[in-house]
Amino acid sequence: MQDLLEICCGLDVHKETVVACLLKGSVHDDKPQKTIRTFSTLLPGLEELKAWLESENCRHVAMESTGVYWQPVYNILESALDGTVVVLNFQIFSQIYLVYLVEQ
Repeated sequence: MQDLLEICCGLDVHKETVVACLLKGSVHDDKPQKTIRTFSTLLPGLEELKAWLESENCRHVAMESTGVYWQPVYNILESALDGTVVVLNFQIFSQIYLVYLVEQ
């Protein structure tokens, strides 16, 4: 899989927490810098997530659409990021992740 983004974030959304994995690095680097952080799903936690993504200059976020927990996260990030917030079906999200793991 060819790298296309220099900064992106994947979110794992749960009932009470959001786990964010931010990848940063040149598309020409062998391995991007990985940062993992956990945020609350309450409004202050989601605002902290938004501020962190903005401070990291991350404009591309993907999350899975399991249940309804993704909706408040999407609403907060959609209004803040001028890039892309993508909500994916779990099967598609898993396939992308598996391709990434196989190529590592």
